[in-house]
Amino acid sequence: MLLSHYTEGKIEAGCDEAGRGCLAGPVFAAAVVMPCNYANELINDSKQLNAKQRQQLRAQIENDALAWAVCSIDNKGIDDMNILWASIHAMNMAVAQLKVRPQFLLIDGNRFRNETGIDYTCVVKGDAKYMSIAAASILAKTHRDEYMEKLHLQYPNYHWDKNKGYPTKAHYEAIAKYGPTPFHRKSFNLDKQLSLDL
Repeated sequence: MLLSHYTEGKIEAGCDEAGRGCLAGPVFAAAVVMPCNYANELINDSKQLNAKQRQQLRAQIENDALAWAVCSIDNKGIDDMNILWASIHAMNMAVAQLKVRPQFLLIDGNRFRNETGIDYTCVVKGDAKYMSIAAASILAKTHRDEYMEKLHLQYPNYHWDKNKGYPTKAHYEAIAKYGPTPFHRKSFNLDKQLSLDL
């Protein structure tokens, strides 16, 4: 069972992102405020869940949360500010859009640049430790996957319905054959040697 809170008696928001390692598409971030001592044994790090489980939990989280928000930075923004700072800025944007202002932030990872004025702590692998961060990881992942599945309809040759923009062999092969799309991240290595083990 994941921990329900980090600071006793404070309104906390868990923050996480999805899509940092992708070759194409935006990075998404979510911030989630869960009720005090909220319990759901099924909520976990989104990477430990399958797509059906994530979708089911997304509906529960969006219904049960005191507040939640999802924001994104597109590939051009990622190229301008680099993926780390784009991810962090997207988390700040999500916090700013929460309908309930948190008193403390739980940030997944080991780096953060605070634009909110709210106290925070970084938690390495926090999505496997705290309920609110795990909930944020599920929302960021499902909202991003949904976005990439829609983009797939415009660019079916890149198999974004399956790889969601991540660097798979089929994705690299499509870039080599068809070239990059307007949604590819130019600052990423898009021409990886296909002889390498992917």
